[in-house]
Order: sequence, then C-alpha cells, then structure tokens
Amino acid sequence: MELNESFQPGEVVYMIIRNPHAQDVAQVQQAAIVQNPEKPHELALFAHETYYPLTDEFAIFKSEAEAEQAYKDAFEPPNIIKFSDGNYYG
Repeated sequence: MELNESFQPGEVVYMIIRNPHAQDVAQVQQAAIVQNPEKPHELALFAHETYYPLTDEFAIFKSEAEAEQAYKDAFEPPNIIKFSDGNYYG
C-alpha cells in the first residue's frame, strides 16, 4: 500500500522532525494530513505552517505514544547501570 493511501485528509498524526540547523536535535511534532496545495492529487503533512511531502522520509505515527516511544528508541541513550564492582551495564 502506498503511503498516501494509509492516511485521510484531516487526520492528526505525529512525526519525528529534526531541527534543520542542528541535526542532533529532534522532537515529536503533531501534524495534520492535508491535500498537497502544489499537487492536489497527493497528500501532505502540515506542521508549523509548512507543508511537507508525505513520503517515507518522515517517521509518521498515528498516536503520540507510539511517536514518543520511537523517539526514545532512536535518540535517548540506553540506561547505563554502574555496579558496585565498577563494571557498567547498558
């Protein structure tokens, strides 16, 4: 199934978006699925008053919890535990 067929206009989704000025900074952002104003037969993401093409280049999730978990998996360091013997785990 094509990505455009997975969503409907007006649907609220969550995306992980990187800061264009600092690639190591990302956040979960709410976005809306809308008709692409430049290509009316395609859908787009609308966030921060900007249209983004609906492509697989964006991590798009149907729930905020799902997006937050994916963000944590991708960007947060694993838990590191230091044992009393001085060894680390994580």
